[in-house]
Amino acid sequence: MTARLRVPAGLQAAFDAGGPARVAWLAALPDRVEQLAARWGLDLGEPFEPGGNGSWVAPATDPDGRDAVLKVAWQHTEALHEAEGLAALRGQGAVEVYRFEQIAPAPPGTGPGGQDGGTTAMLLERCRPGTELRGRPEAEQHVVVTDLLRSVRAVELPPDHPFRPLSVMAGGWVAQAEARLAADPGRLDAGLAREGLALFRELSRPGPADALLLTDLHAGNVLSGERRPWLLIDPKPYVGDPHYDVLQHLLNCDESLLADPIRLLSEVADLAGLDPGRVRQWLFARCVQESLGEAPWLPFDVVLRRLCGP
Repeated sequence: MTARLRVPAGLQAAFDAGGPARVAWLAALPDRVEQLAARWGLDLGEPFEPGGNGSWVAPATDPDGRDAVLKVAWQHTEALHEAEGLAALRGQGAVEVYRFEQIAPAPPGTGPGGQDGGTTAMLLERCRPGTELRGRPEAEQHVVVTDLLRSVRAVELPPDHPFRPLSVMAGGWVAQAEARLAADPGRLDAGLAREGLALFRELSRPGPADALLLTDLHAGNVLSGERRPWLLIDPKPYVGDPHYDVLQHLLNCDESLLADPIRLLSEVADLAGLDPGRVRQWLFARCVQESLGEAPWLPFDVVLRRLCGP
């Protein structure tokens, strides 16, 4: 298998541009996949194309004959506890994780190029037919996404769970935004930036209503399945304010967000059983942060003007 392992085009391109550590990780991937297949007794198919930008994913059959997916992922900070998050959900609105393993980076000098990245390997339930929710009408997306979020909010976490507070992620994003604003003060009105970034920090502080968050739930991360009509994949788990977890879906509803963000957030908040006023605060803060991102993908100034209106 080592010599014949195919790397999807998307993964190859992302890692070619990702620096020496990612190149080394990709060079070690064939051996990792071969070892995992042998250790878990898997019969593997060809990887899915075009592939993601951080993991090698292929259909698999385990020794019990289960239809599964092997995901071998580069470890990065946002998805640090993806496997543990799926395990905590226990299939409640999400794909089941049958088994997983964290593989530490190779010691410096032992891998190709002298360094190697850590790996998370997961054997997951396969979604069939596996159609992405984003192909469905937006109104249907709202219903499915908010139903999944209600399922996630019902999950009770043990006191010794590994998930980081949302404030950790928010603090890092705010620090990056402040640095970009300092380097280019004309990117955003200074008062608006201060208000939005301060609000981002404030809203992300731990509180009594905190719950498990997915932080990246949108229609592209929801697939049609057999056990349930729709199943979520690729969580990036944190613990924090449940109102945060509708944001990525809202940001992905591009046309509705630009046309009438208040109507959009009110509709989604109502379906999710959340306070629309707090969702509006979160959306304002996140749009300020995204405006100061490395490469904003939307005219967030338009959204901010409408969110700041009456």
